[in-house]
Amino acid sequence: MLKNKFFLTGLFLVALVVLYYSFFDGGNMTSGGGVDEVLEPETYRQQIDAERKRKDEFFRTSEQSPITDKASFRGLRYFTPDLGYRVSARLEPFADKSQKLIIRMTDGSEEVYDKFAHAVFSLNGEAHRLLVVKQGETYAIQFRDATSGNETYGGGRYLELALDDVTDNRVTLDFNAAYNPYCAYNPTFACPLPPAENTLPIAIKAGERYH
Repeated sequence: MLKNKFFLTGLFLVALVVLYYSFFDGGNMTSGGGVDEVLEPETYRQQIDAERKRKDEFFRTSEQSPITDKASFRGLRYFTPDLGYRVSARLEPFADKSQKLIIRMTDGSEEVYDKFAHAVFSLNGEAHRLLVVKQGETYAIQFRDATSGNETYGGGRYLELALDDVTDNRVTLDFNAAYNPYCAYNPTFACPLPPAENTLPIAIKAGERYH
């Protein structure tokens, strides 16, 4: 079975994240991953829609795509972009940099990740925290929420962080960029499952859908 670590999909999405930040750095975003000062919703939606079309094309044409029947592929499903799911988070790094986390894969195997930090943020007036893990040079959050198994993939979704956008232990979490692992589309891939502590009690109606 092919091992689909989250960064296999993320290699493509990292480029999208870079484009998001590059696009908005011309005055619409504060620097250092802080809260947006001025961000036009329609401009934001158009940019995300354009990047989603690029991902669809990648899935439709690339040899690395998990889609087996590319001829009938009509594109991925997404929630409508919503700036309400773009939040500023405080990172709480682990003092002991050697802490590890054993992650269970969808095929029953296990892999070891580094514990990097907790991301603490407020959404819909409630405080939440998610564990950020590291593997290689990729930093990511694997999470479930109240949409998992209904509107989104039951095995959870992933959100990646760009450390270049971290200043004073603060970073922007944009759940509009949350995506499904390859195993959501192809069972021959094995994907990491979110740790139990990364189950949010709220519905994150942003990012990639499954149904």
